[in-house]
Amino acid sequence: MAWLPTLLKGRPLQRRDLCWQQRQAQPPELWLVIVDASASTRRHQALAQAKGLLAGLFDQAYRQRARLALLTASGSKPQWQRHGLKASAALQPWLQALGAGGGTPLFAALEEARLWLLARGKRLPHEVQRCLVLTDGRLRQWRTPQPMPCATLLVDMEMTAVRVGRARQLAEQLNADYRHIEQFTPDS
Repeated sequence: MAWLPTLLKGRPLQRRDLCWQQRQAQPPELWLVIVDASASTRRHQALAQAKGLLAGLFDQAYRQRARLALLTASGSKPQWQRHGLKASAALQPWLQALGAGGGTPLFAALEEARLWLLARGKRLPHEVQRCLVLTDGRLRQWRTPQPMPCATLLVDMEMTAVRVGRARQLAEQLNADYRHIEQFTPDS
Protein backbone atom coordinates (compact mmCIF):
# COMPACT_ATOMS: atom_id res chain seq x y z
CA MET A 1 0.00 0.00 0.00
CA ALA A 2 1.17 3.53 -0.74
CA TRP A 3 0.76 5.30 2.58
CA LEU A 4 1.53 8.87 1.58
CA PRO A 5 -0.94 9.12 -1.35
CA THR A 6 -3.60 7.35 0.75
CA LEU A 7 -3.25 9.75 3.67
CA LEU A 8 -3.11 12.80 1.40
CA LYS A 9 -6.63 11.91 0.22
CA GLY A 10 -7.86 11.95 3.82
CA ARG A 11 -8.59 9.23 6.31
CA PRO A 12 -9.45 6.02 4.45
CA LEU A 13 -12.88 4.67 5.39
CA GLN A 14 -13.22 1.87 2.85
CA ARG A 15 -10.88 -0.42 0.95
CA ARG A 16 -11.39 1.56 -2.25
CA ASP A 17 -9.99 4.65 -0.46
CA LEU A 18 -6.56 2.98 -0.26
CA CYS A 19 -3.87 3.73 -2.84
CA TRP A 20 -1.65 0.90 -3.97
CA GLN A 21 1.83 1.06 -5.38
CA GLN A 22 3.15 -1.26 -8.00
CA ARG A 23 6.08 -3.41 -7.01
CA GLN A 24 9.08 -2.87 -9.17
CA ALA A 25 10.04 -6.38 -10.01
CA GLN A 26 13.61 -7.05 -10.97
CA PRO A 27 14.14 -9.57 -13.73
CA PRO A 28 14.80 -13.05 -12.36
CA GLU A 29 18.43 -14.14 -12.24
CA LEU A 30 20.08 -17.48 -12.86
CA TRP A 31 23.59 -18.15 -11.64
CA LEU A 32 25.28 -21.13 -13.27
CA VAL A 33 28.27 -22.40 -11.29
CA ILE A 34 30.73 -24.81 -12.91
CA VAL A 35 33.17 -26.37 -10.43
CA ASP A 36 36.35 -28.13 -11.52
CA ALA A 37 36.55 -30.84 -8.87
CA SER A 38 39.41 -32.80 -10.40
CA ALA A 39 42.24 -34.35 -8.38
CA SER A 40 44.54 -31.37 -9.03
CA THR A 41 42.21 -29.05 -7.08
CA ARG A 42 42.99 -30.92 -3.84
CA ARG A 43 46.52 -29.56 -3.82
CA HIS A 44 47.28 -26.68 -1.49
CA GLN A 45 43.66 -26.51 -0.23
CA ALA A 46 42.38 -25.01 -3.49
CA LEU A 47 39.03 -26.82 -3.33
CA ALA A 48 38.63 -25.93 0.35
CA GLN A 49 39.03 -22.24 -0.51
CA ALA A 50 36.58 -22.65 -3.38
CA LYS A 51 34.06 -24.17 -0.98
CA GLY A 52 34.32 -21.07 1.21
CA LEU A 53 33.74 -18.87 -1.81
CA LEU A 54 30.75 -21.02 -2.86
CA ALA A 55 29.20 -20.87 0.61
CA GLY A 56 29.21 -17.08 0.41
CA LEU A 57 27.86 -17.19 -3.14
CA PHE A 58 24.99 -19.49 -2.12
CA ASP A 59 24.11 -17.15 0.73
CA GLN A 60 24.15 -14.17 -1.62
CA ALA A 61 21.98 -16.03 -4.16
CA TYR A 62 19.47 -16.81 -1.41
CA ARG A 63 19.29 -13.16 -0.32
CA GLN A 64 18.89 -11.96 -3.92
CA ARG A 65 16.35 -14.69 -4.74
CA ALA A 66 18.49 -15.90 -7.62
CA ARG A 67 18.16 -19.37 -9.04
CA LEU A 68 21.20 -21.64 -9.11
CA ALA A 69 22.42 -24.28 -11.49
CA LEU A 70 25.42 -26.35 -10.43
CA LEU A 71 27.62 -28.45 -12.67
CA THR A 72 30.69 -30.34 -11.46
CA ALA A 73 33.53 -31.39 -13.72
CA SER A 74 35.33 -34.41 -12.28
CA GLY A 75 35.85 -38.02 -13.20
CA SER A 76 35.01 -38.93 -16.78
CA LYS A 77 32.04 -36.63 -17.45
CA PRO A 78 30.37 -33.51 -16.06
CA GLN A 79 27.51 -34.02 -13.65
CA TRP A 80 24.56 -31.71 -12.97
CA GLN A 81 23.92 -31.17 -9.28
CA ARG A 82 21.09 -28.66 -9.60
CA HIS A 83 19.12 -27.19 -12.53
CA GLY A 84 17.96 -23.63 -11.93
CA LEU A 85 16.31 -24.08 -8.54
CA LYS A 86 16.06 -21.47 -5.83
CA ALA A 87 19.04 -21.22 -3.52
CA SER A 88 18.35 -22.79 -0.14
CA ALA A 89 19.96 -24.33 2.92
CA ALA A 90 19.75 -27.69 1.13
CA LEU A 91 22.93 -26.72 -0.73
CA GLN A 92 25.09 -26.88 2.40
CA PRO A 93 25.22 -30.72 2.66
CA TRP A 94 26.14 -30.94 -1.02
CA LEU A 95 28.86 -28.35 -0.55
CA GLN A 96 30.29 -30.13 2.50
CA ALA A 97 30.33 -33.45 0.62
CA LEU A 98 31.96 -31.97 -2.49
CA GLY A 99 35.23 -33.78 -3.01
CA ALA A 100 37.86 -33.85 -5.71
CA GLY A 101 39.16 -36.71 -7.74
CA GLY A 102 39.64 -38.14 -11.18
CA GLY A 103 40.05 -36.31 -14.44
CA THR A 104 38.90 -32.91 -15.60
CA PRO A 105 36.06 -32.99 -18.16
CA LEU A 106 35.95 -29.19 -18.02
CA PHE A 107 35.57 -28.60 -21.76
CA ALA A 108 32.65 -31.05 -21.87
CA ALA A 109 31.10 -29.23 -18.90
CA LEU A 110 31.55 -25.83 -20.55
CA GLU A 111 29.91 -27.00 -23.78
CA GLU A 112 27.04 -28.72 -21.96
CA ALA A 113 26.47 -25.61 -19.85
CA ARG A 114 26.60 -23.32 -22.89
CA LEU A 115 23.95 -25.35 -24.73
CA TRP A 116 21.79 -25.51 -21.59
CA LEU A 117 22.01 -21.73 -21.12
CA LEU A 118 21.05 -21.12 -24.77
CA ALA A 119 18.01 -23.39 -24.49
CA ARG A 120 16.97 -21.83 -21.18
CA GLY A 121 17.44 -18.34 -22.61
CA LYS A 122 14.95 -19.17 -25.37
CA ARG A 123 12.39 -20.41 -22.84
CA LEU A 124 12.96 -17.57 -20.36
CA PRO A 125 14.13 -14.55 -22.37
CA HIS A 126 13.72 -12.09 -19.46
CA GLU A 127 15.96 -14.06 -17.12
CA VAL A 128 19.39 -12.55 -16.48
CA GLN A 129 22.02 -15.28 -16.71
CA ARG A 130 25.46 -15.26 -15.12
CA CYS A 131 28.14 -17.94 -15.13
CA LEU A 132 30.90 -18.63 -12.63
CA VAL A 133 33.66 -21.10 -13.51
CA LEU A 134 36.01 -22.31 -10.77
CA THR A 135 39.08 -24.12 -12.11
CA ASP A 136 42.83 -24.43 -11.69
CA GLY A 137 43.27 -24.70 -15.46
CA ARG A 138 45.29 -27.90 -15.20
CA LEU A 139 43.88 -29.82 -18.14
CA ARG A 140 45.56 -32.65 -20.03
CA GLN A 141 43.98 -31.91 -23.39
CA TRP A 142 43.33 -28.39 -24.53
CA ARG A 143 40.84 -27.09 -27.05
CA THR A 144 39.33 -23.69 -27.63
CA PRO A 145 35.91 -23.42 -25.99
CA GLN A 146 33.07 -21.30 -27.28
CA PRO A 147 32.18 -18.34 -25.06
CA MET A 148 29.17 -18.57 -22.78
CA PRO A 149 26.04 -16.67 -23.87
CA CYS A 150 26.10 -14.58 -20.69
CA ALA A 151 28.41 -12.62 -18.41
CA THR A 152 31.06 -15.01 -17.12
CA LEU A 153 33.62 -14.87 -14.33
CA LEU A 154 36.44 -17.41 -14.16
CA VAL A 155 38.01 -17.88 -10.74
CA ASP A 156 41.48 -19.38 -10.88
CA MET A 157 42.00 -21.89 -8.04
CA GLU A 158 45.62 -22.71 -8.90
CA MET A 159 47.53 -22.54 -5.61
CA THR A 160 50.75 -24.40 -6.43
CA ALA A 161 54.16 -22.78 -5.98
CA VAL A 162 54.80 -22.96 -9.73
CA ARG A 163 51.70 -21.73 -11.51
CA VAL A 164 51.03 -22.72 -15.10
CA GLY A 165 48.54 -19.88 -15.70
CA ARG A 166 46.23 -21.84 -17.99
CA ALA A 167 43.10 -20.54 -16.23
CA ARG A 168 43.88 -17.01 -17.38
CA GLN A 169 44.21 -18.30 -20.95
CA LEU A 170 40.88 -20.11 -20.60
CA ALA A 171 39.23 -16.92 -19.32
CA GLU A 172 40.45 -15.05 -22.40
CA GLN A 173 39.09 -17.74 -24.71
CA LEU A 174 35.71 -17.66 -22.92
CA ASN A 175 35.61 -13.83 -23.00
CA ALA A 176 35.26 -14.10 -19.23
CA ASP A 177 36.43 -11.81 -16.47
CA TYR A 178 39.37 -13.31 -14.57
CA ARG A 179 40.14 -13.29 -10.86
CA HIS A 180 42.41 -15.43 -8.77
CA ILE A 181 40.80 -16.98 -5.71
CA GLU A 182 43.35 -15.19 -3.49
CA GLN A 183 41.78 -11.87 -4.57
CA PHE A 184 38.56 -12.78 -2.78
CA THR A 185 38.25 -11.73 0.81
CA PRO A 186 35.39 -12.65 3.12
CA ASP A 187 33.76 -9.29 2.30
CA SER A 188 34.05 -9.44 -1.52
